[in-house]
Amino acid sequence: MSVKAPPLHIALLSGSVAGICVDLSLYPLDTVKTRLQSSAGFLKAGGFRGIFSGVGAAALGSAPTAGLFFCAYESTKQFGTSFGLVGSFREPVTHLVAASIGEVTACLVRVPVEVVKQRAQASRGTSASILKTVLRDEGARGLYRGYFSTVVREIPFSAIQFPLWEFLKSSWGRRQGCPVEPWQSSLCGAIAGGVAAGLTTPLDVAKTRIILAEKGSVTARGNIPSVLKDIARTSGVRGLFAGLVPRTLWVSIGGAIFLGIYEKVKISMVKIETSLKSRNL
Repeated sequence: MSVKAPPLHIALLSGSVAGICVDLSLYPLDTVKTRLQSSAGFLKAGGFRGIFSGVGAAALGSAPTAGLFFCAYESTKQFGTSFGLVGSFREPVTHLVAASIGEVTACLVRVPVEVVKQRAQASRGTSASILKTVLRDEGARGLYRGYFSTVVREIPFSAIQFPLWEFLKSSWGRRQGCPVEPWQSSLCGAIAGGVAAGLTTPLDVAKTRIILAEKGSVTARGNIPSVLKDIARTSGVRGLFAGLVPRTLWVSIGGAIFLGIYEKVKISMVKIETSLKSRNL
């Protein structure tokens, strides 16, 4: 059961609100995950101390990152629909492509935020001091270290999460004879996010290692297959899936909050706009 895509300004605002809510509410889990994946080890990276380190960077980046993603995602979905790309086979492909385009766009903001945030999480520096250090030592290019590895992680993740989310919503909607409610979308988001998070954990570990690596080191070059091979050689399968539990937990709960709030704000705004337009007629 398909639902008309919202106007871009509604997708932007709904995504922004959802992004802020999920990033700030689950930040401690994200910090634990980053420290578990650090090559220095959990305790040396900070353990449970300073669990909100880097939260300033996350707060500033949440709204534009999520807003950009949903603008690109909904636009691509609408483009696919306008060309008749609907049906049992074509629709999931449209969702996959839309999610991929959304992630490539969102990563333009997400990666600089991740660089500052994860370095703050794995050290005792503040977001502001780390930003100054990166710009001084590596220039603006340093803020985009790990861009490719982040995109390589996010595209498979979203290619699993969003088609699965849309499929679950559509199946549930067909069964009950009407579009799903926000709380139902939230449950679908939790399932889709958890599955995607578990399957893409090795790519997330590689991304974290690349971002945290010393400038000029082999890992900092961003060769993902090489980083994965090195992790497997030194830490085995356990190393490749470091942080699996907090990542899956974070993304499952985050998927429920993120996609549930997105749907709730989107539906509410559409109703408000429709009501205002009808009054002005």
